[in-house]
Amino acid sequence: MEIVCLDLEGVLVPEIWINFAERTGIEALRATTRDIPDYDVLMKQRLRILDEHGYGLPDIQAVINEMGPMEGAREFVDWLRERFQVVILSDTFYEFAQPLMRQLGWPTLLCHRLEVNEAGRITDYRLRQKDPKRMSVQAFHGLQYRVIAAGDSYNDTTMLAEADAGILFHAPQNVIDEFPQFPAVHTYEDLKQEILKASVRDLSL
Repeated sequence: MEIVCLDLEGVLVPEIWINFAERTGIEALRATTRDIPDYDVLMKQRLRILDEHGYGLPDIQAVINEMGPMEGAREFVDWLRERFQVVILSDTFYEFAQPLMRQLGWPTLLCHRLEVNEAGRITDYRLRQKDPKRMSVQAFHGLQYRVIAAGDSYNDTTMLAEADAGILFHAPQNVIDEFPQFPAVHTYEDLKQEILKASVRDLSL
């Protein structure tokens, strides 16, 4: 039994915070876990900036509603689901993800939640658990699944290390250089090949 675990942003969909930064012109909101590995530091920075500029959840959701998956992502997910169980392990939030999940065909998503007040301001965030991607892979191992994982950022590397096979996809050069133990690819066709190579079953494209 094999399961493929994928990061969401940067792998299947564009980075939500970067899109919001481009829409608002707030350069500091372009930072992601590619730039700031400590997720708590990154999120506290984001919430502080949102508060300073008076933006809330509806403003972010309006940007997300105009976003779509990366070119070829839906077809890639469909291809995967014919051959593997597939779970998206993301550090995004359910309050953000619904429009994007709809466009990806509703794959299973494990992520976090936001705390939002009556005015729509984001007051805090609640992680599902500490190091949730790695812990999810551990849990799947406990269920006797063999796990193949793919991600693009620092916050994916513990997931990749915990998996039976980890793959970097669309990763920036600094992450590739720092984690040379993981094969790095940049197209869905190459990612398919790496996943098939990692599988213990006789699968084909």
